[in-house]
Amino acid sequence: MKKLTQSPTAADFVQDPYAFYARARNDGDLFYWEDYKMPMAVSHAAVSTLLRDRRFGREPVEPRKFPAHLAPFYAVEAHSMLELEAPRHTRLRSLVLRAFTSRRIAGLAPEVETLAHEMIDGFPAAGSGVEFDLLPAFATRIPVIIICRLLGVPEAMADDLLAWSNAMVSMYQARRTREIENSAVAATEAFVAFMRGYVEDRRADPRDDLITQLIQAEEGGEKLSTDELITTCILLLNAGHEATVHAMAIAVKTLLEHRTPKTALAPDAIDQTVEETLRFDPPLHMFTRHAYEDLELFGHSFKRGDEVGLLLAAANRDPANWGDPNRFDPTRKIKQNSAFGSGVHFCVGAPLARLELVNALPILFDRCPNLRLSQPPDYGNVYHFHGLTRLMVTR
Repeated sequence: MKKLTQSPTAADFVQDPYAFYARARNDGDLFYWEDYKMPMAVSHAAVSTLLRDRRFGREPVEPRKFPAHLAPFYAVEAHSMLELEAPRHTRLRSLVLRAFTSRRIAGLAPEVETLAHEMIDGFPAAGSGVEFDLLPAFATRIPVIIICRLLGVPEAMADDLLAWSNAMVSMYQARRTREIENSAVAATEAFVAFMRGYVEDRRADPRDDLITQLIQAEEGGEKLSTDELITTCILLLNAGHEATVHAMAIAVKTLLEHRTPKTALAPDAIDQTVEETLRFDPPLHMFTRHAYEDLELFGHSFKRGDEVGLLLAAANRDPANWGDPNRFDPTRKIKQNSAFGSGVHFCVGAPLARLELVNALPILFDRCPNLRLSQPPDYGNVYHFHGLTRLMVTR
């Protein structure tokens, strides 16, 4: 297995990781990333296989060890279905899906459209030449407001939720430091305190919202415990907007840079265009798995307990699966896009993210036909996520 070194916080990598992925993929399905001290799946075949192979999972074989100051953060993680395997994962995911239904998500489409119009109403006047950052003006606000409404959390809390979420997800980034850890713990404690009080309010006063549905969800006589409920709400709030914010901003950037024709945003084409933006430049680049037994795959011998990284974004640019993969093509017939993972841990929020993109993007480009980039877009140092720090435009 080829060994490669590449700092995930290096400025050139942060702005464009795809050249490194291509170099790594030239030597096979797997390579050893020295900076992470673990093998990485870099081909579409390897990533897809490992996502679905039940001999690998999210839960480590040995209990996770962490310093005492991180105990509050990992107390929440202990109940996250994202970090669990069967039978707890199966139970939690089933209970969540009983509340997080496709009908409930589809019913949010008119609200996404209304919000898109409201955000655009607040833009500088068309033709004024005034540049503004589309990230806070559009891409950030829509997902966080929608997830607040879905869960039944006051929209007035949106800024706090964003701050807490950003602090917590920083724990998964390569730039993590002790200062970041302290901020994440403080955010976790504030988030838990808020959600605990809110859950108790909903137990006493049920409403037509997702938190109430989660409280009432039951399977085989079992319900979510209070700790499970709090963690699930935090997970949905974090995941429900974090990836979508990145995906929305990157989609706008991609469409503008490639001067995508308006026909690509028409009702009969928008779904395909959105899938291509997610394939071309997804908001999450890496997900990890642990081997649950000794086995050999793609010429590598895995030992029980080994951790392996799955490079989702690299799989989405694999020429063995995609013709001319580095070309953005909204007419491309998408197959097995890895942006939201696959298998039992396929992102439960993927339908919501797609709905927001499909409904908001056509409105943005219809109302702002002269939208242009006014400065080069800048990606943030947030790997293994992938998102912009700003998206400066004029209309």
